[in-house]
Amino acid sequence: MIGIDGMEKITLNVKEVAQMLDLSEDFIYKLTREKKIPHVRIGSRILFKRHSIEEWLSQAEEQCI
Repeated sequence: MIGIDGMEKITLNVKEVAQMLDLSEDFIYKLTREKKIPHVRIGSRILFKRHSIEEWLSQAEEQCI
């Protein structure tokens, strides 16, 4: 995802992760509550490092092979 300034964003919000993974926002919230997806809370915001989500997805894929 590209930010307003044209640079690639380092962090993503729940909506962006849901779009990236083609999942519902509710499911992303469920994964965060269950601590099954890497995330960080800053105040009331939930953020995801793009790199961490990509690694998490790769690890999940490797477990299926």
